[in-house]
Amino acid sequence: MKAIFKNTILFATLLSIGTVANAQLSFGQIQNQIPRDQSGINQFDVKKDSVEFKGVSVDFGAAFALQFQAIDQFNDQPVAQPAPISGYRLNNLSNNLNLPTANMTIGAQLADGVRVNLDLYLAARHHHETWVKGGYLQIDKLDFIKKDFMSGFMNYATIKIGQMENNYGDAHFRRSDNGSALVNPFVGNNIMDSFITEPGIEVYYNRSGFVSMLGVTNSKLNQNVAEVKASAPGQNSTISPTFLAKLGYDKQINEDLRVRFTGSYYHVANMSSSLYSSDRAGSRFYSVMTHDAYTGATAAVASNFDAESNKDTGRFNPRFGNWATSIMFNPFVKYQGLEVFGTIEFASGGDKKGTDDKRTVNQFAGDVLYRFGNNENLYVGAKYNTISGKLSNADANEISINRLETGMGWFMTKNILAKLVYVNQNYKDFSQYTGGNPEDLYGGNFKGLMFEAVISF
Repeated sequence: MKAIFKNTILFATLLSIGTVANAQLSFGQIQNQIPRDQSGINQFDVKKDSVEFKGVSVDFGAAFALQFQAIDQFNDQPVAQPAPISGYRLNNLSNNLNLPTANMTIGAQLADGVRVNLDLYLAARHHHETWVKGGYLQIDKLDFIKKDFMSGFMNYATIKIGQMENNYGDAHFRRSDNGSALVNPFVGNNIMDSFITEPGIEVYYNRSGFVSMLGVTNSKLNQNVAEVKASAPGQNSTISPTFLAKLGYDKQINEDLRVRFTGSYYHVANMSSSLYSSDRAGSRFYSVMTHDAYTGATAAVASNFDAESNKDTGRFNPRFGNWATSIMFNPFVKYQGLEVFGTIEFASGGDKKGTDDKRTVNQFAGDVLYRFGNNENLYVGAKYNTISGKLSNADANEISINRLETGMGWFMTKNILAKLVYVNQNYKDFSQYTGGNPEDLYGGNFKGLMFEAVISF
Protein backbone atom coordinates (compact mmCIF):
# COMPACT_ATOMS: atom_id res chain seq x y z
CA MET A 1 0.00 0.00 0.00
CA LYS A 2 2.92 2.35 0.74
CA ALA A 3 4.20 1.63 -2.75
CA ILE A 4 0.83 2.64 -4.20
CA PHE A 5 0.98 5.92 -2.31
CA LYS A 6 4.54 6.63 -3.41
CA ASN A 7 3.71 5.80 -7.02
CA THR A 8 0.69 8.09 -6.87
CA ILE A 9 2.77 11.00 -5.58
CA LEU A 10 5.39 10.29 -8.24
CA PHE A 11 2.68 10.22 -10.93
CA ALA A 12 1.24 13.53 -9.75
CA THR A 13 4.72 15.07 -9.64
CA LEU A 14 5.52 13.95 -13.16
CA LEU A 15 2.22 15.35 -14.39
CA SER A 16 3.01 18.69 -12.76
CA ILE A 17 6.46 18.75 -14.37
CA GLY A 18 4.88 17.83 -17.70
CA THR A 19 2.48 20.75 -17.38
CA VAL A 20 5.40 23.15 -17.28
CA ALA A 21 7.53 21.36 -19.85
CA ASN A 22 4.87 20.70 -22.48
CA ALA A 23 2.80 23.59 -23.75
CA GLN A 24 0.28 21.14 -25.22
CA LEU A 25 -0.55 19.78 -21.76
CA SER A 26 -3.26 21.73 -19.93
CA PHE A 27 -4.95 21.35 -16.56
CA GLY A 28 -8.65 20.83 -15.88
CA GLN A 29 -9.89 20.80 -19.49
CA ILE A 30 -11.92 17.61 -18.96
CA GLN A 31 -14.91 16.56 -21.05
CA ASN A 32 -18.14 14.91 -19.94
CA GLN A 33 -17.39 14.82 -16.23
CA ILE A 34 -19.82 15.26 -13.36
CA PRO A 35 -18.53 18.15 -11.19
CA ARG A 36 -17.27 17.32 -7.70
CA ASP A 37 -18.73 20.49 -6.17
CA GLN A 38 -22.32 21.54 -5.40
CA SER A 39 -23.18 21.77 -9.11
CA GLY A 40 -22.74 17.98 -9.37
CA ILE A 41 -25.66 17.24 -7.04
CA ASN A 42 -28.53 15.38 -8.71
CA GLN A 43 -26.49 14.68 -11.85
CA PHE A 44 -27.02 10.95 -12.25
CA ASP A 45 -25.21 8.49 -14.51
CA VAL A 46 -22.98 9.99 -17.21
CA LYS A 47 -23.40 13.33 -18.95
CA LYS A 48 -22.49 14.98 -22.22
CA ASP A 49 -21.19 18.54 -22.30
CA SER A 50 -19.67 20.98 -24.78
CA VAL A 51 -16.16 21.25 -23.33
CA GLU A 52 -13.74 21.67 -26.22
CA PHE A 53 -10.78 19.30 -26.62
CA LYS A 54 -7.54 21.30 -26.53
CA GLY A 55 -5.00 18.52 -26.22
CA VAL A 56 -4.03 16.25 -23.35
CA SER A 57 -5.27 17.71 -20.07
CA VAL A 58 -4.75 16.61 -16.47
CA ASP A 59 -7.41 16.41 -13.75
CA PHE A 60 -6.77 16.37 -10.01
CA GLY A 61 -9.28 16.46 -7.19
CA ALA A 62 -9.83 15.45 -3.59
CA ALA A 63 -12.53 15.15 -0.95
CA PHE A 64 -12.35 15.22 2.84
CA ALA A 65 -14.95 14.49 5.53
CA LEU A 66 -14.91 14.70 9.31
CA GLN A 67 -17.73 13.86 11.75
CA PHE A 68 -18.42 14.71 15.38
CA GLN A 69 -20.52 11.87 16.79
CA ALA A 70 -22.80 12.15 19.83
CA ILE A 71 -24.79 8.89 19.77
CA ASP A 72 -26.14 6.66 22.54
CA GLN A 73 -27.04 2.98 22.10
CA PHE A 74 -29.41 0.64 23.91
CA ASN A 75 -30.95 -2.83 23.72
CA ASP A 76 -33.45 -4.93 25.70
CA GLN A 77 -30.97 -7.43 27.11
CA PRO A 78 -31.39 -7.79 30.90
CA VAL A 79 -28.51 -6.70 33.11
CA ALA A 80 -28.40 -10.13 34.79
CA GLN A 81 -27.78 -12.90 32.25
CA PRO A 82 -28.21 -16.61 33.00
CA ALA A 83 -24.97 -18.29 34.15
CA PRO A 84 -22.31 -18.73 32.91
CA ILE A 85 -22.86 -15.53 30.89
CA SER A 86 -21.62 -12.54 32.87
CA GLY A 87 -20.41 -9.01 32.31
CA TYR A 88 -22.40 -8.46 29.11
CA ARG A 89 -23.20 -4.85 28.20
CA LEU A 90 -23.16 -2.56 25.20
CA ASN A 91 -20.21 -0.20 24.97
CA ASN A 92 -20.59 3.36 26.15
CA LEU A 93 -19.95 5.68 23.21
CA SER A 94 -18.30 9.00 23.99
CA ASN A 95 -19.11 12.26 22.23
CA ASN A 96 -16.09 12.92 20.06
CA LEU A 97 -14.57 13.12 16.59
CA ASN A 98 -14.34 10.13 14.26
CA LEU A 99 -11.31 9.33 12.14
CA PRO A 100 -11.25 11.80 9.20
CA THR A 101 -11.65 10.25 5.75
CA ALA A 102 -10.18 11.42 2.46
CA ASN A 103 -10.31 10.59 -1.26
CA MET A 104 -8.19 11.61 -4.22
CA THR A 105 -8.99 11.57 -7.93
CA ILE A 106 -6.41 11.68 -10.71
CA GLY A 107 -7.47 11.73 -14.34
CA ALA A 108 -6.60 12.91 -17.81
CA GLN A 109 -8.29 13.84 -21.07
CA LEU A 110 -6.32 11.66 -23.49
CA ALA A 111 -8.13 12.40 -26.76
CA ASP A 112 -11.29 14.09 -27.97
CA GLY A 113 -14.06 12.17 -26.19
CA VAL A 114 -11.68 9.84 -24.31
CA ARG A 115 -10.67 10.31 -20.68
CA VAL A 116 -9.27 8.16 -17.87
CA ASN A 117 -10.09 8.33 -14.16
CA LEU A 118 -8.28 6.87 -11.11
CA ASP A 119 -9.91 7.02 -7.65
CA LEU A 120 -8.02 6.51 -4.40
CA TYR A 121 -8.92 6.34 -0.73
CA LEU A 122 -6.24 8.25 1.19
CA ALA A 123 -7.68 7.33 4.59
CA ALA A 124 -10.79 5.33 5.41
CA ARG A 125 -12.49 3.82 8.43
CA HIS A 126 -11.49 0.33 7.27
CA HIS A 127 -8.03 1.17 5.86
CA HIS A 128 -5.84 3.84 7.43
CA GLU A 129 -3.37 3.64 4.57
CA THR A 130 -3.77 4.77 0.96
CA TRP A 131 -5.26 2.28 -1.49
CA VAL A 132 -6.91 2.30 -4.89
CA LYS A 133 -10.70 2.24 -5.14
CA GLY A 134 -10.67 1.73 -8.93
CA GLY A 135 -10.21 3.35 -12.29
CA TYR A 136 -11.90 3.42 -15.67
CA LEU A 137 -11.68 4.63 -19.25
CA GLN A 138 -14.65 6.69 -20.47
CA ILE A 139 -15.27 6.88 -24.22
CA ASP A 140 -17.71 9.45 -25.62
CA LYS A 141 -16.34 9.55 -29.17
CA LEU A 142 -14.72 6.98 -31.46
CA ASP A 143 -12.69 9.50 -33.46
CA PHE A 144 -9.51 7.62 -32.52
CA ILE A 145 -10.71 4.94 -34.95
CA LYS A 146 -11.79 7.36 -37.68
CA LYS A 147 -13.07 10.92 -37.64
CA ASP A 148 -16.82 10.92 -36.82
CA PHE A 149 -16.84 7.10 -36.66
CA MET A 150 -20.36 6.06 -35.54
CA SER A 151 -20.99 9.69 -34.54
CA GLY A 152 -24.75 9.29 -34.92
CA PHE A 153 -24.68 6.69 -32.14
CA MET A 154 -21.91 8.20 -30.00
CA ASN A 155 -23.66 11.58 -29.84
CA TYR A 156 -25.91 9.90 -27.26
CA ALA A 157 -23.77 6.97 -26.09
CA THR A 158 -20.98 6.54 -23.54
CA ILE A 159 -18.79 3.49 -22.91
CA LYS A 160 -17.07 2.95 -19.55
CA ILE A 161 -14.45 0.21 -19.11
CA GLY A 162 -12.48 -0.60 -15.96
CA GLN A 163 -12.75 -1.55 -12.30
CA MET A 164 -15.23 1.03 -11.16
CA GLU A 165 -18.27 1.79 -9.04
CA ASN A 166 -20.89 -0.33 -10.78
CA ASN A 167 -24.02 1.60 -11.74
CA TYR A 168 -26.80 -0.30 -10.00
CA GLY A 169 -29.69 1.99 -9.02
CA ASP A 170 -29.71 5.73 -8.43
CA ALA A 171 -29.24 5.65 -4.65
CA HIS A 172 -25.45 5.40 -4.95
CA PHE A 173 -25.43 8.87 -6.54
CA ARG A 174 -26.71 10.28 -3.22
CA ARG A 175 -24.48 8.28 -0.87
CA SER A 176 -21.29 9.14 0.97
CA ASP A 177 -18.25 7.43 -0.54
CA ASN A 178 -15.63 7.67 2.18
CA GLY A 179 -14.36 11.30 2.04
CA SER A 180 -16.66 12.15 -0.87
CA ALA A 181 -19.85 13.10 0.99
CA LEU A 182 -20.96 16.32 -0.69
CA VAL A 183 -23.83 14.73 -2.68
CA ASN A 184 -25.35 13.09 0.42
CA PRO A 185 -27.66 15.56 2.20
CA PHE A 186 -27.55 13.34 5.29
CA VAL A 187 -24.76 11.48 7.10
CA GLY A 188 -25.78 7.83 6.73
CA ASN A 189 -26.24 5.82 3.55
CA ASN A 190 -29.11 3.37 3.09
CA ILE A 191 -29.32 0.67 5.76
CA MET A 192 -28.90 -1.99 3.05
CA ASP A 193 -26.17 -0.13 1.20
CA SER A 194 -25.75 -1.30 -2.40
CA PHE A 195 -22.23 -0.41 -3.52
CA ILE A 196 -19.60 -2.48 -5.31
CA THR A 197 -16.53 -2.00 -7.51
CA GLU A 198 -15.93 -4.79 -10.03
CA PRO A 199 -14.15 -4.75 -13.42
CA GLY A 200 -16.43 -4.67 -16.41
CA ILE A 201 -18.00 -2.58 -19.12
CA GLU A 202 -21.06 -0.33 -19.08
CA VAL A 203 -22.71 1.11 -22.19
CA TYR A 204 -25.06 4.10 -21.83
CA TYR A 205 -27.53 5.56 -24.32
CA ASN A 206 -29.37 8.68 -23.20
CA ARG A 207 -31.60 10.56 -25.62
CA SER A 208 -34.63 12.87 -25.44
CA GLY A 209 -35.07 12.25 -21.71
CA PHE A 210 -34.82 8.47 -21.90
CA VAL A 211 -31.87 6.96 -20.03
CA SER A 212 -30.52 3.44 -20.42
CA MET A 213 -27.50 1.37 -19.45
CA LEU A 214 -26.34 -2.23 -19.96
CA GLY A 215 -23.32 -3.62 -18.15
CA VAL A 216 -21.45 -6.78 -17.30
CA THR A 217 -18.68 -7.47 -14.75
CA ASN A 218 -16.54 -10.46 -13.83
CA SER A 219 -18.16 -10.54 -10.34
CA LYS A 220 -14.86 -10.28 -8.45
CA LEU A 221 -13.98 -7.52 -6.03
CA ASN A 222 -10.36 -8.63 -5.65
CA GLN A 223 -8.74 -9.78 -8.86
CA ASN A 224 -6.80 -13.03 -9.17
CA VAL A 225 -6.61 -16.10 -11.38
CA ALA A 226 -6.94 -18.67 -8.61
CA GLU A 227 -9.10 -21.72 -9.21
CA VAL A 228 -12.51 -21.53 -7.53
CA LYS A 229 -12.90 -24.40 -5.09
CA ALA A 230 -16.04 -25.27 -3.16
CA SER A 231 -15.23 -25.57 0.54
CA ALA A 232 -18.39 -27.57 1.26
CA PRO A 233 -21.04 -29.50 -0.71
CA GLY A 234 -23.43 -27.25 -2.60
CA GLN A 235 -21.18 -24.19 -2.57
CA ASN A 236 -20.13 -22.42 -5.75
CA SER A 237 -17.35 -24.02 -7.76
CA THR A 238 -17.39 -21.25 -10.37
CA ILE A 239 -18.01 -17.52 -10.59
CA SER A 240 -20.50 -16.20 -13.13
CA PRO A 241 -20.61 -12.73 -14.72
CA THR A 242 -22.81 -10.10 -13.11
CA PHE A 243 -25.36 -8.42 -15.38
CA LEU A 244 -26.51 -4.84 -14.81
CA ALA A 245 -29.24 -2.83 -16.50
CA LYS A 246 -30.98 0.51 -16.02
CA LEU A 247 -33.89 2.08 -17.87
CA GLY A 248 -35.69 5.30 -17.10
CA TYR A 249 -36.84 8.79 -17.94
CA ASP A 250 -35.30 12.08 -16.80
CA LYS A 251 -36.76 15.36 -18.02
CA GLN A 252 -36.60 19.02 -17.05
CA ILE A 253 -40.29 19.69 -17.72
CA ASN A 254 -39.96 23.44 -17.30
CA GLU A 255 -37.79 25.91 -15.40
CA ASP A 256 -39.29 24.84 -12.06
CA LEU A 257 -39.96 21.10 -12.44
CA ARG A 258 -37.70 18.10 -13.06
CA VAL A 259 -38.97 14.51 -13.02
CA ARG A 260 -36.88 11.32 -13.08
CA PHE A 261 -37.81 7.68 -12.65
CA THR A 262 -35.51 4.68 -13.19
CA GLY A 263 -35.61 0.94 -12.73
CA SER A 264 -32.38 -1.02 -12.24
CA TYR A 265 -31.48 -4.70 -12.34
CA TYR A 266 -28.56 -6.69 -10.86
CA HIS A 267 -28.06 -10.45 -11.20
CA VAL A 268 -25.25 -12.92 -10.56
CA ALA A 269 -25.83 -16.67 -10.88
CA ASN A 270 -22.69 -17.77 -8.99
CA MET A 271 -21.48 -15.03 -6.68
CA SER A 272 -18.09 -14.19 -5.25
CA SER A 273 -18.40 -10.70 -3.72
CA SER A 274 -21.60 -9.25 -2.29
CA LEU A 275 -23.42 -6.12 -3.43
CA TYR A 276 -24.25 -5.23 0.19
CA SER A 277 -20.89 -5.76 1.90
CA SER A 278 -18.36 -4.49 -0.65
CA ASP A 279 -17.96 -0.90 0.51
CA ARG A 280 -14.56 -1.35 2.14
CA ALA A 281 -14.52 2.24 3.45
CA GLY A 282 -17.09 1.53 6.19
CA SER A 283 -20.28 3.12 7.50
CA ARG A 284 -20.74 6.59 8.96
CA PHE A 285 -22.13 5.47 12.35
CA TYR A 286 -19.00 4.37 14.19
CA SER A 287 -19.13 1.42 16.64
CA VAL A 288 -22.91 1.54 17.18
CA MET A 289 -24.57 -1.59 18.62
CA THR A 290 -21.27 -3.05 19.84
CA HIS A 291 -20.54 -4.86 23.10
CA ASP A 292 -17.72 -4.84 25.63
CA ALA A 293 -15.77 -8.01 26.40
CA TYR A 294 -17.72 -10.52 28.51
CA THR A 295 -17.92 -14.15 29.59
CA GLY A 296 -20.02 -16.04 27.06
CA ALA A 297 -22.00 -19.28 27.22
CA THR A 298 -18.99 -21.42 26.31
CA ALA A 299 -15.99 -19.08 26.18
CA ALA A 300 -14.82 -15.51 26.65
CA VAL A 301 -16.18 -13.11 24.02
CA ALA A 302 -13.99 -10.23 22.88
CA SER A 303 -15.20 -6.68 22.44
CA ASN A 304 -16.34 -5.83 18.90
CA PHE A 305 -15.96 -2.08 19.45
CA ASP A 306 -13.06 -1.64 17.02
CA ALA A 307 -14.21 0.76 14.27
CA GLU A 308 -11.80 -0.69 11.70
CA SER A 309 -12.38 -4.44 12.03
CA ASN A 310 -16.12 -3.92 12.61
CA LYS A 311 -16.59 -1.35 9.84
CA ASP A 312 -20.26 -1.85 8.87
CA THR A 313 -22.01 -0.92 12.11
CA GLY A 314 -25.46 0.54 11.48
CA ARG A 315 -25.84 -1.29 8.15
CA PHE A 316 -27.53 -4.55 7.23
CA ASN A 317 -26.06 -7.26 4.99
CA PRO A 318 -28.62 -9.91 3.92
CA ARG A 319 -25.75 -12.42 3.47
CA PHE A 320 -27.12 -14.15 0.42
CA GLY A 321 -25.25 -17.24 -0.75
CA ASN A 322 -24.50 -18.75 -4.18
CA TRP A 323 -26.63 -16.30 -6.21
CA ALA A 324 -28.31 -12.91 -5.93
CA THR A 325 -30.81 -10.75 -7.81
CA SER A 326 -31.78 -7.19 -6.90
CA ILE A 327 -34.25 -4.79 -8.47
CA MET A 328 -34.35 -1.10 -7.52
CA PHE A 329 -36.77 1.67 -8.49
CA ASN A 330 -35.86 5.30 -7.87
CA PRO A 331 -38.34 8.18 -8.27
CA PHE A 332 -36.95 11.72 -8.11
CA VAL A 333 -38.89 14.99 -8.33
CA LYS A 334 -37.55 18.50 -7.91
CA TYR A 335 -39.95 21.44 -7.96
CA GLN A 336 -38.14 24.73 -7.36
CA GLY A 337 -36.43 24.14 -3.97
CA LEU A 338 -38.50 21.10 -2.99
CA GLU A 339 -36.80 17.77 -3.67
CA VAL A 340 -38.10 14.21 -3.19
CA PHE A 341 -36.05 11.05 -3.75
CA GLY A 342 -37.09 7.44 -3.13
CA THR A 343 -35.68 3.92 -3.14
CA ILE A 344 -37.83 0.81 -3.59
CA GLU A 345 -35.67 -2.30 -3.58
CA PHE A 346 -36.40 -6.02 -3.75
CA ALA A 347 -33.32 -8.14 -3.07
CA SER A 348 -33.25 -11.92 -3.22
CA GLY A 349 -30.66 -14.66 -3.26
CA GLY A 350 -29.60 -18.06 -2.05
CA ASP A 351 -30.64 -18.68 1.54
CA LYS A 352 -26.99 -19.08 2.58
CA LYS A 353 -23.72 -20.49 1.27
CA GLY A 354 -24.32 -23.89 -0.25
CA THR A 355 -28.09 -23.42 -0.48
CA ASP A 356 -29.84 -22.09 -3.58
CA ASP A 357 -33.26 -21.83 -1.88
CA LYS A 358 -34.59 -18.30 -2.33
CA ARG A 359 -34.72 -15.70 0.43
CA THR A 360 -35.93 -12.10 -0.03
CA VAL A 361 -35.22 -8.84 1.81
CA ASN A 362 -37.06 -5.63 0.90
CA GLN A 363 -35.93 -2.04 1.42
CA PHE A 364 -37.83 1.23 1.21
CA ALA A 365 -36.36 4.70 1.66
CA GLY A 366 -37.56 8.20 1.01
CA ASP A 367 -36.17 11.64 1.68
CA VAL A 368 -37.69 15.10 1.37
CA LEU A 369 -35.51 18.21 1.18
CA TYR A 370 -36.17 21.87 0.83
CA ARG A 371 -33.26 23.84 -0.60
CA PHE A 372 -33.30 27.62 -0.24
CA GLY A 373 -31.07 30.64 0.13
CA ASN A 374 -28.50 32.04 -2.29
CA ASN A 375 -28.15 29.43 -5.06
CA GLU A 376 -29.83 26.89 -2.75
CA ASN A 377 -26.89 26.96 -0.36
CA LEU A 378 -29.12 25.98 2.59
CA TYR A 379 -31.40 23.00 3.07
CA VAL A 380 -33.50 21.17 5.65
CA GLY A 381 -34.83 17.64 5.25
CA ALA A 382 -35.77 14.25 6.58
CA LYS A 383 -35.19 10.68 5.47
CA TYR A 384 -36.98 7.47 6.51
CA ASN A 385 -35.49 4.07 5.67
CA THR A 386 -36.70 0.57 6.51
CA ILE A 387 -35.70 -2.99 5.62
CA SER A 388 -37.45 -6.29 6.40
CA GLY A 389 -36.82 -9.96 5.70
CA LYS A 390 -35.65 -13.22 7.18
CA LEU A 391 -32.07 -13.83 8.25
CA SER A 392 -32.59 -17.44 7.21
CA ASN A 393 -35.42 -19.41 5.63
CA ALA A 394 -35.49 -21.54 8.78
CA ASP A 395 -36.49 -18.54 10.91
CA ALA A 396 -40.14 -18.31 11.90
CA ASN A 397 -40.28 -14.51 11.75
CA GLU A 398 -38.83 -11.65 9.75
CA ILE A 399 -36.61 -9.01 11.33
CA SER A 400 -36.87 -5.33 10.51
CA ILE A 401 -34.73 -2.22 10.91
CA ASN A 402 -35.90 1.35 10.53
CA ARG A 403 -34.06 4.66 10.62
CA LEU A 404 -35.24 8.26 10.80
CA GLU A 405 -32.67 10.91 9.93
CA THR A 406 -33.49 14.61 10.04
CA GLY A 407 -31.08 17.42 9.43
CA MET A 408 -29.91 20.60 7.81
CA GLY A 409 -26.99 21.69 5.67
CA TRP A 410 -25.09 24.80 4.70
CA PHE A 411 -22.93 25.14 1.59
CA MET A 412 -20.43 27.70 2.84
CA THR A 413 -19.05 27.70 -0.73
CA LYS A 414 -19.73 25.35 -3.66
CA ASN A 415 -16.93 23.14 -2.30
CA ILE A 416 -17.57 23.24 1.46
CA LEU A 417 -20.62 21.72 3.18
CA ALA A 418 -21.53 21.57 6.88
CA LYS A 419 -24.30 19.15 7.99
CA LEU A 420 -26.06 18.57 11.29
CA VAL A 421 -28.41 15.56 11.62
CA TYR A 422 -30.35 13.67 14.25
CA VAL A 423 -30.54 9.92 13.74
CA ASN A 424 -32.76 7.32 15.40
CA GLN A 425 -32.41 3.66 14.30
CA ASN A 426 -34.43 0.73 15.69
CA TYR A 427 -33.98 -3.06 15.44
CA LYS A 428 -37.08 -5.23 15.75
CA ASP A 429 -37.74 -8.98 16.12
CA PHE A 430 -34.12 -10.06 16.43
CA SER A 431 -33.59 -13.17 18.58
CA GLN A 432 -32.48 -12.59 22.16
CA TYR A 433 -29.59 -15.05 21.79
CA THR A 434 -27.38 -16.03 18.86
CA GLY A 435 -25.15 -19.05 19.29
CA GLY A 436 -26.02 -19.10 22.99
CA ASN A 437 -24.76 -15.56 23.56
CA PRO A 438 -26.70 -12.29 23.86
CA GLU A 439 -27.62 -10.72 20.52
CA ASP A 440 -26.57 -7.06 20.46
CA LEU A 441 -29.44 -6.11 18.13
CA TYR A 442 -32.20 -7.59 20.34
CA GLY A 443 -34.52 -4.63 20.94
CA GLY A 444 -31.65 -2.47 19.72
CA ASN A 445 -31.68 1.28 19.24
CA PHE A 446 -29.12 4.01 18.69
CA LYS A 447 -29.87 7.70 18.46
CA GLY A 448 -28.19 11.07 18.70
CA LEU A 449 -26.57 13.89 16.80
CA MET A 450 -23.97 13.84 14.04
CA PHE A 451 -22.12 16.85 12.69
CA GLU A 452 -20.20 16.43 9.44
CA ALA A 453 -17.92 18.81 7.56
CA VAL A 454 -17.14 18.06 3.90
CA ILE A 455 -14.69 19.60 1.44
CA SER A 456 -14.68 18.48 -2.19
CA PHE A 457 -12.96 19.83 -5.30
